[in-house]
Amino acid sequence: MTITVDSTAVRVLAPPLPARLSLTPKTMLAGQLDGAWWPRSRNLDAELPALLDALDETWERITRVTVNPTHWPVIPHRVPVAGHTVHVGWFTEQDPDKMILLSRRVGRWDLLVIPPETEPAAAARLMSAAAIPGSVLTAAALLTAEAVTAEAVTGNAVEARGREDAWETEGGACMSPFGYPMGCRFGPPSTDAWR
Repeated sequence: MTITVDSTAVRVLAPPLPARLSLTPKTMLAGQLDGAWWPRSRNLDAELPALLDALDETWERITRVTVNPTHWPVIPHRVPVAGHTVHVGWFTEQDPDKMILLSRRVGRWDLLVIPPETEPAAAARLMSAAAIPGSVLTAAALLTAEAVTAEAVTGNAVEARGREDAWETEGGACMSPFGYPMGCRFGPPSTDAWR
């Protein structure tokens, strides 16, 4: 059996997904962060073009990006974006949960980078918190606060389920003062007591 492959056929690629981004509104209040970005992976080559394309409209042309290499396995030196090249650098002294973006004409912006594996509800809370104008919370502080919030929410749900399970297994409202289900006069229930 012979298979022929047409190398001239045009492949249609799916359009890139839009950047998941939340920015602080324009205001005179300066804060620690200018918003948050929730990438879909830890691949900067794949993730940066959509982010920078979205930011070019708002913040003009971004020319340089810096990250901490802690959470990024591969850091490209340059990333092509909509007709220009963005230089990417890394600094171990930079907060590992923050990305710094630079523009020649407009200045600098700091974004919280939400881990890709974050649950949607937690990511939504982080995106809202990072976009509060004048906030003094750093990227690390926001992620720590969210971890505490998530733990409390999970702990409360487990505790509530435990109380409900105890209610059901202990007989709930149908227990007699003697610890036996209602309908049993003396001792544990027998099959005759329920007839």
